[in-house]
Amino acid sequence: MQRGVMYGMSAGAIWGFIFLAPRILPDFSPLTLSIGRYLMYGVVSLAVALPFARRLIAKLTRADFVALVKLALVGNLLYYMLLASAVQLVGVAPASLIVGILPVTVTLAGRRDHGAVELKRLAAPLLLVLAGIACINVDVFSDVLGGSGSGEPATSILTRVAGLACAVGALAAWTWYAVVNARYLQANRHFDGNEWSVLWGIVTGLLGAILGALVWLLPAGTVQASVPAARWQLFWIVSIALATVGSWLGNMLWNAAAKRLPLTLSGQMIAFETLFALLYAFVYDSRWPRTPEVLAIVLLLAGVSWSVRQHTVEPARRVGKTGEAKQAPAH
Repeated sequence: MQRGVMYGMSAGAIWGFIFLAPRILPDFSPLTLSIGRYLMYGVVSLAVALPFARRLIAKLTRADFVALVKLALVGNLLYYMLLASAVQLVGVAPASLIVGILPVTVTLAGRRDHGAVELKRLAAPLLLVLAGIACINVDVFSDVLGGSGSGEPATSILTRVAGLACAVGALAAWTWYAVVNARYLQANRHFDGNEWSVLWGIVTGLLGAILGALVWLLPAGTVQASVPAARWQLFWIVSIALATVGSWLGNMLWNAAAKRLPLTLSGQMIAFETLFALLYAFVYDSRWPRTPEVLAIVLLLAGVSWSVRQHTVEPARRVGKTGEAKQAPAH
């Protein structure tokens, strides 16, 4: 379990880097960033898979391919499009507040899976996680509610409802992905984390290529405004970095964590993505965290650590009651 926790923390540290891409490339649309990232993810995954391509093809079943297509569509493309739409319609604060409760929704979705801890024992850690997420967003969210100094454009009621619906849809999409991916990996152990990651990357790259072809057929300027050639060079450099580190390596580590941890715990590992995204933002902006941000970091770390403790104490209690160790299936 300790290895699973370390894998989950490492994946969160890598995924936090992804949040810097829109800051580095503000003149590129979210859809363009998504297509570039997933195209490069497919290329990188294909290159990684070439040395053992025959072994992968021999093990790949029709059910595996169907699962990969579903996971790529929902966990990558649909999730990012819904999130980008929510940010454009209602702003960063409401969207991030809704999507930020992923650790809670994934934990609740996996409450009946093998190895899960009773929810009543996780209530206090989950409350700490929720409190931490609220602190992260409290400043910008209060700006949106007050309508002052946030830079967020005023929106109609219908636009806000549509934006909030997109944010809820993004939350549902990634919750579904995290649950289905973890369960599939635990039930089908013929692929290791690296093999599953490169297969998922190849399928995602194919879907990204199809989406890119459709966008290319649209009139110029529909999706992406004109930018200098030098910016396109930086775009592809960032896309390759996102594909190699953010997608391939991050997903490999996450798959390794998902195979070793119950969903009630692996879901909370997503909180580290938020923590590291905050850290990278502080470094990029050359500033120290404000008081609410420091409080958020403390609350999130305390909540996840407490949850880890609950998962490690539970087997010991069972052993103490029965007087003998019961071997559980490996994760």
